[in-house]
Amino acid sequence: MKTINLMFLLLVITFSNITLAAEKLKTNNTKNMASHMHNKPKLLFLAGSARKDSVNKMLAHNAFEIAKAAGADVTFINLKDYPLPIYDGDLESKQGLPKKAIALKKIFADHDAIFIASPEYNSSISPLLKNTLDWVSRSNEENEPANRVYNNKVVALGSASPGGLGGGRGLVPLQMMLSNIGVIILPKKISISKAYDKFNKEGLLINVENYQELTAVVMDFIRITTAIKNSL
Repeated sequence: MKTINLMFLLLVITFSNITLAAEKLKTNNTKNMASHMHNKPKLLFLAGSARKDSVNKMLAHNAFEIAKAAGADVTFINLKDYPLPIYDGDLESKQGLPKKAIALKKIFADHDAIFIASPEYNSSISPLLKNTLDWVSRSNEENEPANRVYNNKVVALGSASPGGLGGGRGLVPLQMMLSNIGVIILPKKISISKAYDKFNKEGLLINVENYQELTAVVMDFIRITTAIKNSL
């Protein structure tokens, strides 16, 4: 019996040491990431949904918090705060860009990279996100190059859905659109299926596997954006 108790005690001590080592490694990785960001990029996080309890808004905010904890310079915006009319060329010709579109353009221009959590609407992107991206692409200054705020912008993509595919089908047309306006799209993406079960009431991503996957996407997002910014 004493032998069994001793073995059990040794197992507990060993497990505790492994846990402490893992936590220390996690802390060191975060510190190392921050220390290499001597010229920190500015990262913008948003969701293509304005709903209060949108799982994509939750996804974008969790990504924002992970990047913030890693020492990145981060901003989170809610597109509900930037209402825009449906894009209309006649309206643009008569009145120019809406004030909210100009404000969004400035935010986009001030950041080196954007994380977009995009809901899937009928196997495509949401009207809100498409309309926002279209307005921001328009020129409002003399001799302004087309798609100025998108050129060489790094973009990471994610989606969440209560369905079994996690909204991944909607990322395909979004990627096609972004790749045609000069954006650098990261190959690593995340799509969270059965999303209503993956976030708690506070909007925190509680599924361990999905959280680890999101962390990997965000760390790649930071690393690649930092490398590009520091190479310019």
